[in-house]
Amino acid sequence: MDPSVLLDPVQILQGAGQAVRTGAVLLDQGRILGFDDAARQLAQQRGLRPTRAGHQLVAPCLVDPHSVLEQATGGREETLNSLRRSAAAGGYGQIALLPRSNTWRDRPERLQGFANTTDGVRIHLWGSFSLDGAGTDLAPHADLLEAGAIGLADDDAVIAVPLLEQGLLLGEMSGAPILIAARDPALQGEGLVREGVETLRAGWSPDPISSEVLPLSALLALQDQHPQRQLRLMNLSTAAAVQHLQRLDRAPRSTVSWWHLLRDRSELSSTDPGWRVRPSLGGPDDRSSLREALRSGLITAVAVHAVPLDAEDLLLPTDQRPPGLSGHHLVLAALWNALVRKEGWSIEELWQALSFGGSLLLDQPSEQLGLESYRWLLFDPDETWTVSTNDPSAPMARNLPLLGETMRGRVIATGLEQQMLFSP
Repeated sequence: MDPSVLLDPVQILQGAGQAVRTGAVLLDQGRILGFDDAARQLAQQRGLRPTRAGHQLVAPCLVDPHSVLEQATGGREETLNSLRRSAAAGGYGQIALLPRSNTWRDRPERLQGFANTTDGVRIHLWGSFSLDGAGTDLAPHADLLEAGAIGLADDDAVIAVPLLEQGLLLGEMSGAPILIAARDPALQGEGLVREGVETLRAGWSPDPISSEVLPLSALLALQDQHPQRQLRLMNLSTAAAVQHLQRLDRAPRSTVSWWHLLRDRSELSSTDPGWRVRPSLGGPDDRSSLREALRSGLITAVAVHAVPLDAEDLLLPTDQRPPGLSGHHLVLAALWNALVRKEGWSIEELWQALSFGGSLLLDQPSEQLGLESYRWLLFDPDETWTVSTNDPSAPMARNLPLLGETMRGRVIATGLEQQMLFSP
């Protein structure tokens, strides 16, 4: 893309609560200089001719409410710089990192080294609920929040109820969000895939629905007992969990992994890396219920929940490999095809799930387009490309799903990280 370009006409989504419209946008060195008639006048003064992009979309950046980065510098799987680069290529302007790290983020001094810039991918940090993520002693909640933590979380399993209740009673977190996974490892046992006929046919160890439903019930009871606290439910994955939320007058805010919206256990080959995820992958009914709950607003936001792995990790047998997938750059195209193109979701509904809902879950202002801002993306729904680890937009992590598949739709430019990607 040229350093200065007038996109006219182009589809524009300005921000939350606004409708997509057709207009003009003037971009210069990654910044938005004007909209509509003001953009056209500035472009005329600069001698710029309009670039017709009527099928493309200029929209606010996406928000990932939780992912993992264990080593910010020098990591084999991923680094902060490589994560920011790949996230920007996928249109993600904000990522909130869980406390899991080679130095667990349970003390204020461990929240350092993540400085943000106006034109970069903003990194938020979840402070640890417990010391070392061990679930036995409380971390210094007030100190973590004062040091800049976005809220409190642990890892991808439920916090022991006595410790959780102790923390809620002490209340050092005040009204800050507390992100907790409704997953009980003891109930899951060795289960790799949610129980069902396809699981038995594939020969996988089944993960019972109770491993999500029982801890979810306990968390909902705690929220009811402590209404002044802001519990957030991480990575809901079953139709049964959705049914629990539907019975409530006011459900806590929650997330669902993009992969659980895209695939289910009936669709994957035995060698697909998408089997090895946490929480376990469910069946078609689970996926359908999660999509409906997200569209209705019962589930608040889509999480990438990237967990980077290196090539050595992928050599391990599936049942011995660490769980998780990576790929911020895959999410928008994959869900556009699955939800907008195939199920008739509106662009506004998709952005509520991928951007505005994430900000809501994090208690942050929503992303929006504005003058002099670098925080925008240009998405071409018809651009085709093949998923590869050698793609310039791919992360360092090797655990990418959809490898070799042809994708339709791509972020072709963004002002983030000084990237002006691919020619439209």
